[in-house]
Amino acid sequence: MIQGLETTLRLLTQTKNEAAVGILIPALDSARVEIQEGALRALLDRHSDAGSREIVRRLHQINQRWEAIIDEKHGRLTRALRDAVLATEPQLCANGCRGVLWFREYDLLPALITAAEDESNPNRELAATTLLKLAELLYEELAAPRDYRNRRDPQLVRQHVLGNLEQAVRRFPKHRVGAVMEAFLLLVHRDNLVLKQILMDPLDPCYRPLVDVLTHGTRGGVLRLVLSFLDDSHVPSSAITILTHRTDSRFVECLVKKIGAEPSPAISANLKRIDNVAWLQSEPALLERLDDAGQFGAVQLAVRSGMNRRAVYKMIEFLLRRGNDGGRKAASAALEQFSGSEANSLCLRALDDPCPEVQANALRQLRTRGIPGALTRLVDMMESPYEVVRQAVRESLAEFNFKRFLAAFDMLDEEVRRSTGSMVRKIDPEAAAQLCEELAAKSRTRRLRAINVAVAMGAVAEVQDQLLDRLRDEDHVVRAEAARALGSCNTPAVWQALADACGDRSVVVQEAAEESLVQLQTLAAGSGRRWGRNA
Repeated sequence: MIQGLETTLRLLTQTKNEAAVGILIPALDSARVEIQEGALRALLDRHSDAGSREIVRRLHQINQRWEAIIDEKHGRLTRALRDAVLATEPQLCANGCRGVLWFREYDLLPALITAAEDESNPNRELAATTLLKLAELLYEELAAPRDYRNRRDPQLVRQHVLGNLEQAVRRFPKHRVGAVMEAFLLLVHRDNLVLKQILMDPLDPCYRPLVDVLTHGTRGGVLRLVLSFLDDSHVPSSAITILTHRTDSRFVECLVKKIGAEPSPAISANLKRIDNVAWLQSEPALLERLDDAGQFGAVQLAVRSGMNRRAVYKMIEFLLRRGNDGGRKAASAALEQFSGSEANSLCLRALDDPCPEVQANALRQLRTRGIPGALTRLVDMMESPYEVVRQAVRESLAEFNFKRFLAAFDMLDEEVRRSTGSMVRKIDPEAAAQLCEELAAKSRTRRLRAINVAVAMGAVAEVQDQLLDRLRDEDHVVRAEAARALGSCNTPAVWQALADACGDRSVVVQEAAEESLVQLQTLAAGSGRRWGRNA
């Protein structure tokens, strides 16, 4: 029985007699599943227009098994789908539109345009909706990585359909189908000639409808197009206006993300053309909802734009008070562009921010702002547990380095030596290492100066080992100075070395060692720690 059915279906599929179609179509309604499915395959294989139309007519009734069969050979239904899209019968048109989307029949986009533009077509709205959905499907393919299993190149498809959409857009004043305009903007590139001609001519009848979609459209392709104008070195002024007037949260999030922390030269040039950003001034809640990167990008947008500087300052103030970490970091860095008592107060406030990067940005501005007590505040911040803060202090006090201090040392009085030396010790991370080099110098003068520098800096304990080496120096004056310097270093090694120095061949060294031991006894009495031979 099965073999006989297969033979019959094979004959009906292969015969050139069109009467076979008249047999296969009724078989689609057979009570037996194998006959239904066999007839469906046979009609698809015959490439019959009548058979294809019948299959399309039944698309709203098919089951999953039929879907699988049709999906394998859907290319054979293209002409039938086109006829269905243009049909006036509601169900047939709906089936055609469903098939167009199901099989992504981009070649049928002109048919959808024709149906959508026809004012007498009762299915006009359905055709327009399908047209827009089909454009969205193509946009998704364009945005995703190329699937090379599909030999159809989406870029070539876009070029093909854009020609039809361009013509439809030019006819917009006649048909007024918004889906046509939006489908065009979903797929078009910013360099498209028709797009630029419309944007550059406010008197063009398509200008207002097109700008309206660019201003209010929420589909990904429309957002992409609007944002892409930032990269255009010859962007129409109307596109800049659109960028600044959109206040919807999704667009704003995409905008600040595109600007980023370091905008490209093209974006920076276009930002200068912006003199007003609606949401920056009127939508503080929107600004507050942005994430770290978003608030950072928003600051870059504001400070690089041509906005009123007072408005920019107000935004920076808002973010420093209520922004997240990313926003406060960017705002504290941007605060450097503003002077005056208000900005100074805001800078001082930022020093107490919980974020180390914000503190660091504020510290770098203290001295240039001429804030009283800035030097003291900077030195105090060297005790911060955060390296970024300490580095900011070093940058701000870069002149307080060991080399400059050493070069000027002989010209400074004792009080300045000690105050400056203490700062150098805290600020210059290389100070101790460079001091050790000086203590080991071949020049007697350099070694003597280095010992005095160590005392002035309060760094004796840090270079204890090098000073102990100097107690064995060939020059008795160097040995004596080293003995005097070690009088503030209460450690077992120093006690022992000074005790040994009391037997030095030089009386000067002996006296210096004894004086230092007396000092150490005083220190030991105060601290309760006693080292040495009599401990």
